Amino acid sequence: MSGPVAAMLPGGRLHLQHGPIDLVVGAHGNVRRAFAQIEAAFRGVLEGLVGELALLRAPVREDYPQAHGPVARRMVAAVWPHRKVFVTPMAAVAGAVADEMLAAMVAGIDLDRAYVNDGGDIAIHLAPGQALRVGVAGKADIDGDPTGELDGFAAIPFASPVRGIATSGRGGRSLSLGIADAVTVLARDAAAADAAATLIANAVDIDRPAIRRLPAHAVREDSDLGDIPVTVAVGDLDERDIAAALDNGAAAARRMLSRGLICGALLQLRGQRRVVGGASAPVAAAAD
Repeated sequence: MSGPVAAMLPGGRLHLQHGPIDLVVGAHGNVRRAFAQIEAAFRGVLEGLVGELALLRAPVREDYPQAHGPVARRMVAAVWPHRKVFVTPMAAVAGAVADEMLAAMVAGIDLDRAYVNDGGDIAIHLAPGQALRVGVAGKADIDGDPTGELDGFAAIPFASPVRGIATSGRGGRSLSLGIADAVTVLARDAAAADAAATLIANAVDIDRPAIRRLPAHAVREDSDLGDIPVTVAVGDLDERDIAAALDNGAAAARRMLSRGLICGALLQLRGQRRVVGGASAPVAAAAD
């Protein structure tokens, strides 16, 4: 396996990549020092995760998993509140990497604002008086594949508790048990948002013949989901089916909101949407 790669992108952003980890980093303030710190911290992240992969792919049960590395510990902490359903720490891997790299980047530095974007799961730093506007990519084609078009924005001011945003759903990087085009979650950190988005997307579901599922291991040999059926295709659904699936997901999101696990969520499927969390949730774009 080749080592970490770093390169500058247009707009003064930093790109860090190692194996499946692909980060886009931005900062305003002492950027040179911030980027040097995150580059140094990025070395060894992938190896650390690989070294604990057996634990991180195992379902969380009654005993708290004793992870050792800093990213692995963040992953465990993010999924622990959800242990009554099937979940493994891998549900929070992208968000946990973003959180840990952001912490390394801002340590001892005065930055107005900064972010680490790990494939759409974003950790955010804001100084007093600052704000960040984050695009929400939720549009999908008829096959459920993301189009890449922005469908909304989350405006996050310093006063907000939100410091993490994540999106999950069918057609993303991970397998899904549900049929959501996209579920975007705002939370206190990116790992918490990542875990919640995964589970809410799983809950956007309904049992219909038009929905085709296969065991996860038949779709991806190394999946941590094992024999659990995952969605591989969604055919025609009527408006009532779409609404019912979204209502199921929204109920899961409201339960998380009531427990303080998330700050808001936007659920999308076939042109319909549900918003949970009022003013804390992602704000719809002008396309509405």
